[in-house]
Amino acid sequence: MSQQGYVATPPYSQPQAGMGLSPPHYGHYGDPAPAGAPPGMTKPAGPLGAAPGAVLPQGPPPPGPLPLGQNGAHAQGLLPQRFPAPPPASSAAPAYAQYAPTAPPSYPSPAAASPASQLGAQLQAMHVGGGSGMAPPGQGPPRPPQPAILQPGSQVLPPPPTALNGPGSPPLAPPGHRQGGLPGPAPPSAQLQPPPLPGQSPGSGYAPQQANYGPPMPGPQLAYPGGFPSGPAQMAGPPAPQRKLDPDAVPSPIQVIENDRATRGGQVYITGTRGQVPPLVTTDYVVQDQGNASPRYIRCTTYCFPSTSDMAKQAQVPLAAVITPFASVPPNEGPLYLVNHGETGPVRCNRCKAYMCPFMQFIEGGRRYQCGFCSCVNDVPPFYFQHLDHMGRRLDYHEKPELSLGSYEYVATLDYCRKNKPPSAPAFIFMIDVSYSNVQSGLVKLICEELKTVLERLPKDEQEEASAVRVGFVTYNKALHFFNVKSSLAQPQMLVVTDVGEVFVPLLDGFLVSYQESQPVVHNLLDQIPEMFADSGENETVFAPVVQAGMEALKAAECPGKLFIFHSSLPTAEAPGKLKNRDDKKLINTDKEKTLFQPQSSVYDALARDCVAHGCCVTLFLFPSQYVDVASVGLVPQLTGGTLYKYSKFQVHLDSPQFLSDLRNEVEKKIGFDAIMRVRTSTGFRATDFLGGIYMNNTTDVEMAAVDCDKAVTVEFKHDDKLGEDTGALIQCAVLYTTAGGQRRLRIHNLALSCSSQLAELYRSCETDALVNFFAKSAFKAVLQQPVKLVREILVNQTAHMLACYRKHCASPSAASQLILPDSMKVLPVYMNSLLKSCVLLSRPDVPTDERAFQRQLVMTMGVADSQLFFYPQLLPIHTMDVKSTALPPAVRCSESRLSEDGVFLLANGLSMFLWLGASSPPELVQGIFNVPSLAHVNTYMTSLPEVGSPHARSLRVVMGILQHKRPYSMRLTIVKQREQPEVAFRQLLVEDKGLDGGSSYVDFLCCVHKAVCQLLN
Repeated sequence: MSQQGYVATPPYSQPQAGMGLSPPHYGHYGDPAPAGAPPGMTKPAGPLGAAPGAVLPQGPPPPGPLPLGQNGAHAQGLLPQRFPAPPPASSAAPAYAQYAPTAPPSYPSPAAASPASQLGAQLQAMHVGGGSGMAPPGQGPPRPPQPAILQPGSQVLPPPPTALNGPGSPPLAPPGHRQGGLPGPAPPSAQLQPPPLPGQSPGSGYAPQQANYGPPMPGPQLAYPGGFPSGPAQMAGPPAPQRKLDPDAVPSPIQVIENDRATRGGQVYITGTRGQVPPLVTTDYVVQDQGNASPRYIRCTTYCFPSTSDMAKQAQVPLAAVITPFASVPPNEGPLYLVNHGETGPVRCNRCKAYMCPFMQFIEGGRRYQCGFCSCVNDVPPFYFQHLDHMGRRLDYHEKPELSLGSYEYVATLDYCRKNKPPSAPAFIFMIDVSYSNVQSGLVKLICEELKTVLERLPKDEQEEASAVRVGFVTYNKALHFFNVKSSLAQPQMLVVTDVGEVFVPLLDGFLVSYQESQPVVHNLLDQIPEMFADSGENETVFAPVVQAGMEALKAAECPGKLFIFHSSLPTAEAPGKLKNRDDKKLINTDKEKTLFQPQSSVYDALARDCVAHGCCVTLFLFPSQYVDVASVGLVPQLTGGTLYKYSKFQVHLDSPQFLSDLRNEVEKKIGFDAIMRVRTSTGFRATDFLGGIYMNNTTDVEMAAVDCDKAVTVEFKHDDKLGEDTGALIQCAVLYTTAGGQRRLRIHNLALSCSSQLAELYRSCETDALVNFFAKSAFKAVLQQPVKLVREILVNQTAHMLACYRKHCASPSAASQLILPDSMKVLPVYMNSLLKSCVLLSRPDVPTDERAFQRQLVMTMGVADSQLFFYPQLLPIHTMDVKSTALPPAVRCSESRLSEDGVFLLANGLSMFLWLGASSPPELVQGIFNVPSLAHVNTYMTSLPEVGSPHARSLRVVMGILQHKRPYSMRLTIVKQREQPEVAFRQLLVEDKGLDGGSSYVDFLCCVHKAVCQLLN
C-alpha cells in the first residue's frame, strides 16, 4: 500500500506571473534521480495500490529522466559541494543544469480562473496516513521496524471543487478517517466540508487556537527565488470578495509538539532498539541507556539511512548527526560510568582503532572478537578474557559499561597525553579591559565585585572537595598589566608589558595560583583594580596581544585553560590585529556581502590556530556601544570552543543581571579541556563534513581547545559503498579530553541506525529539528564564501527536492493542487522559512552588521534544542495562566493573528525574552505584575520584573525561570506595549507572518515550495 503524507491545497497552485523559480542551484545532493525506482526497491503489483517508489500520475510517464538537475562537479567525480561557487560572469553555460520542463503543467492556466477563485481556495487540513506498522515520530513509542510493504492508512480528503483542481477531478474515496489520532469511519460530508469558522473545530486537521485576529502585518515582501506569491493587493483584476485563508489548515509546530508530549512525555525512553526515533527535544522524558547513546548526546537527521548512495542522492535528505558530547543530563539519569583498565588502557580494534563497545561480537568461546565497524577479528587480551553464555554473550556483559551501554568513559593512559606526561590541572585567566569608558561606566567595578563570588564556584571533578583549577589576572588598555597574587604576598604586585608587538609573560611564579590559598591577596587585588585605573584617560585598546599573552602564560605553565576576556571597543591601538571600521551597508545584497562575515585580518585565524594547539580556549564578553567587528574578534572564541557574549549599549543599572548570570554559568559549567574528537563509522559510509566551533588540522580529527555542555558539532555522512539492511549503520564518537581536575579521559558515544532500500522508511525516520540544525549550520558556513541570495535559493530548492522525491516515490497519486508532506517533515517548511528570514540570510536596515555576525556564530555551535527554539520561538499567553499551577500555559503559534488586545504574551527564543502587553490588557493583571494602576504607568525600560508578591507576579517569574532553565544564554527581558515603536523587534520573531522588511509568511512559503515541487515533478 502507499504511504500518504500530510496534504494541503495551496491557493496559488496554478502558475502566476512572478512565481516561477529561477533556474535551480543544487548542492551536493543535486544529482539526477532516475525515473524509476532505485535499485533494491520493490514494486508489488496488485489491486491494493502502488508501493513506495512507484507512485506516479495515471498515464504514460514523461519521456527521459526526471529533470531534478545535476551537479556538474559530482558528475565528473570531483568532491561535490552543497553551496557551489557563484555562476561565472561570462555568458558561458552555468555549471548547474538548467531546469527544462518536459511537459506542460497539468493544472489550468491563469486565464482559466478568476483572481477571486484563485485566492479563494481553502487550504485543507488533512491527517497523515497510517504508514507501516512502525509508529511515525511523535506518535507513541516506536516498535521494531516492520516489513517494507506499507499497511493501509487513512486517505487524504480532496479539496472542494474549485478552479484549481477543476470540478471534474474525481475525489479519492477515503476508506478511513482519523480524528484525534484514532481510526474511524469518515463523516458523510467529509468530501465537501466547508472551511471551519474561527473558534469552530474543523472536520479534520488541527483544533484552532483561540485568539482574536488582529490586523495583517504590513511590509513589503521578499523576492525569494522566483518570488513568493503576493497577497491579494498585488493580484491583477478587479477586487472581489475573498475567503480568508484559515491559518489552522496548515501544519502547526505547536500541535506537533503537543502531540509528542501527550504520547511520549514523562515516559522512559529505552535506547536498546536500533534505529528508533527518539521523542522531540521539546518533550520531557527519561533515558534508559541499553546500548545506544542518549538522544541528549546524539540526534540524527534520520534514523534510517538509505542503503545506497543513489537513494541518498535521489531523496536529498541530509545524512547527519548533531553531537553534543558533554550535554547536561537530568540528575535522575546520573553521570557516565568511568572504566579504568590501568596501564593497559582501553581495548581497541587493531585495524580501525574503534573502542570496545556493545557492537563488538565475541567468538571462539570469548577468546576473540569481531569488530562491528570494520569486521576485523581481534584477539581478546588475556586480562580481558571472559567465557560466553549460551547466547554468545560474555558472562560479565552487565557488569561492564563498555559492553552494555551506549555512553561511558575510559581513564586514558600516558599514550593519550601530550609528550606522554600526565596533564596539569587547567587554569582560568581573567583579562579585563580597563579603558576609560569601562572604568567610568562602572563595568570594571561590577566585574571585580562579581569575581569574588564566582571564584568560589570553580568547576571540579566528581568526588573532589576543592577545585584544582588555578586562576590568574590581567588588565589591559594599550598595555598589558600582569598581577602576582602569590599567597605569601601581603599586597598584589603589578608588572606592565608595553611592547604589545612581541608579547611575553613577565612572571611565572605567582601568576597562576590556587584560589583557596591566595584568596586574601586575590580579593585585595579585585578591590584595588577599579581605583588603580580610575584616573586613566586611555580609551584605545588592543585585543590580539591580550589573547596572545594569555596563551603564552598557559603554554609556559604547560597546562590547558580558558581565557575570560571582558572587552568593549574596536581594537584601534597600534598592535598586531589592529582593526578599522569597515561597517558598510552598501555591500548588502551584493556579491561582496560575504566579506562582512569574514575576519578583516589573517592575524585572528592564525591566533586561533595557535590557541587550539596549546589547549587555550577563549570566552569573550563584549560590551560594545558601537561597531566592534564581531566577525574578526569573534573568530577566536568560535574556533577555540569558547563562547561569545554580546551586550550592546550595556548599562550597569539595567543589564547587570543578564551579564552576571552568564558569567556565573560560564565559570561553573561542565567542560573538557584540550579535546580531540573523532567519529568512526561502520563500513559503507563515513563522516565527510564537520560544522561547529571547531578547528581541523586534517580530515578526521576535530580539535577543540575546550568543549562544554552547550556546544554541539554537526557531522555529515556520505556513502562510500552499499549499506546492509541486516547490519545497519554504526557510529562511534570518541572525545579525548582533560577534566577540570587534570585527569585525561576518553568519552565514548555509540549509536546504531537502521538501513533500508525503501525510501518511505527513510522519510518515516526523519527528525525535523535535527534537519533544521544541519541546514542552518550549512547555510551559515556557506555565507562566508557564497552570495547570500544564492544560499537562500539552494535552501528553497533542497526543501522542494526532498518533498518532490517523497511525493513521487512514497505518496498516493493525488491532484496536482495538493502539497503532500511526510508526517515526520510536516512542519519543516515553517522552520525553513524562519531560517530564510533570519538576519544572517536576510539583511534588514535595523539590524547591525555585528548582530548578524554574532547570530551566525551562535548558531554554528548550537545543539538541536537551542536551534529549535531559536528558529521557532515559544509564545505563551500569560493572561490564561493558572496561578495555582506551576505548569506553563499552552503555547500558541508564532503569528500576530494569535495575539489579542486584551492579552499579555511572553515570547522567548533563547537569546531574548519579550513581554507583550495588549492595548486593552486587564488592569488587574497589570496591577498584579507591575504594581501600577494601569498600562500607561508601566515602565518599558525595565529589564527585570519588579518584586511584587501577587500570585500573577509569582507565577510569571516561575514561567520565566522554566523558559530560562538550561538555556546557554541568559535571556534579556524587553517589555513592549502594543503599537509602540519597540514592538518592531518583537514582531520580527513572529515567524509565521510576513517579515516587516521582507521575508515571506509561512503560507506564502508553502505556496512557493509547492510550485517548486510541481515544477520538479512535471
